[in-house]
Amino acid sequence: MARLPLTRCQFLMPFADVLTDIGAPTSSLLEKFRLPSSLEEKSALYVPILPAIRFAEIAQRTQDIEDFGFLATRRLNFSHLSEKTRILIAHSPTLLVALQHTCKWASLEDTNLNIWIEHADDHVRICSRLAGTSGLLHLEHSQWLQNIFSIYIVRQFAGPDWMPATIAFEARYTPRPATQSCWPKTRFLSGQHASWIDVPISSLSLSNLPNEIGPPPLNDEGGSSGYEIIESLKLMLPSYLDEGVPTLADIAEMAGVSTRSFQRKLSHAGLTYSDLVDTVRFEIASKLLRDTDSKIIEIAFSSGYTDPAHFTRAFRRIAGATPRQFREQSRLR
Repeated sequence: MARLPLTRCQFLMPFADVLTDIGAPTSSLLEKFRLPSSLEEKSALYVPILPAIRFAEIAQRTQDIEDFGFLATRRLNFSHLSEKTRILIAHSPTLLVALQHTCKWASLEDTNLNIWIEHADDHVRICSRLAGTSGLLHLEHSQWLQNIFSIYIVRQFAGPDWMPATIAFEARYTPRPATQSCWPKTRFLSGQHASWIDVPISSLSLSNLPNEIGPPPLNDEGGSSGYEIIESLKLMLPSYLDEGVPTLADIAEMAGVSTRSFQRKLSHAGLTYSDLVDTVRFEIASKLLRDTDSKIIEIAFSSGYTDPAHFTRAFRRIAGATPRQFREQSRLR
C-alpha cells in the first residue's frame, strides 16, 4: 500500500483565516475536501496533503483570490513549525547546523517533504520538494510555505529583515506584480527542479540571535524536559572542557538518573550528547575568535581540543568555514 502523504493542520489555518476575513464559506470549502473545519483545535494533527492542495486551489479560483499562497504566508510565523524543529533550531550554534537539522527533520512538517542544501559558488540553495507530487498543478501554494519557512529559519540568525536574492518555485508560476513589490530586492524564478531560496555562504557561520526563539519545553515521562536538560548541560560543560569532557555516564550520575534515561531525554529533543559537547566547544571558540587575538592553537586547547587539526575539522563542520575564515568574516561583519 502506498504511503499517504500528510501535512499538519497548522499549515491550513492561514489559508482558512484569509478566507474567513473576506467572508468566504470557509467551513463548507474545507468540508468539500473532507478536511476538518475545527483546524485550531487540531493544529498539531495531520491531514492528507493532496486534498489540502486541491482545497487551496479551488478556494483561490472560486473566491477570486490572487496569490493565495503568498497571502497565507503573511499570517505564518516561526511558531507554526513543529515544537521539535523549533527546539533544534533554538539550540543550533550556527545557521548551517540549523539548516542541517531542518533537512533531517523535514518530515515532521509534511510527511513527504524533502529539504536539502545545494552548494554554488558564493551561496547555497535551500531546496525543498514534496515527494510524489510530480506533474501536479497548483503546487505554488505549498511551495510558498516551503520557501517562507526556510526564510524564517535564516532570519533567526541573520535578523528579521533578511531577504533572499532569489525565491524559486518548482511550479510554473510567477507572483503578481503586487506580490513581487513586497520583495523589492528579490528575483523570482519558476519551473525549477525544486523550490529554493539562496543564502550567502558567509551567512552559514552566523550564530543564533539572542531572544529570537522561545520554544516551550518538551515534556516526557521523566519529569524534567529535554529542553531543561539541554540548558543545564550548556551551562555546566564549559567548566570541564580544559580538564576533559565528562562522559555521558558521568553526567547521568551527577544528575541522579540512569544513562539510558538521560539518552532518552536528549533523543526526544533530537540531539545527542556529542552534539551538545560540540555546540559548547564551538560557542567558546567562536567567542574567542571574534573577541580576542589569541592564536588558533591556543583557542583549540581552550575549547577542549588536544589536536588543532581535529579542532579545525570540527569547527568547519559546524560553521562551514575554518577558524581563520570565521575570524576574518566576523571582523568584516
